[in-house]
Amino acid sequence: MTKSLVAYTALAVGLILILAWLLSRAFDGPGDAAAIRLSAVVVLVVQLATFAGVKLVPQRHLIAGWGAGALLRFLTLVIYAVLVAKVLSVPITAALISMAVFFFLTTLVEPLLLKL
Repeated sequence: MTKSLVAYTALAVGLILILAWLLSRAFDGPGDAAAIRLSAVVVLVVQLATFAGVKLVPQRHLIAGWGAGALLRFLTLVIYAVLVAKVLSVPITAALISMAVFFFLTTLVEPLLLKL
């Protein structure tokens, strides 16, 4: 599990850095960069926890593990939306779009590394 988690971490960090740079070109308003950075950190923590959780699930229950991971990602996005809108002082559009993009693309590469 350690080898695949290290590989996934490196790939996720690389993807998130590239995507954050691209998103910072599209969202260049005041506070947008902070919103993108915050989204990147939250997504990285959730994705690493989800990947580790799916790796611990027995092979015969892999779909259940992916389902639990999808639910965790969705709940994170909903809770983050409420926090960004009500509590945090970051632009909501940049925060939510960047989070959704980070989640989507790091989730797409997850199956490539599950077999390591």
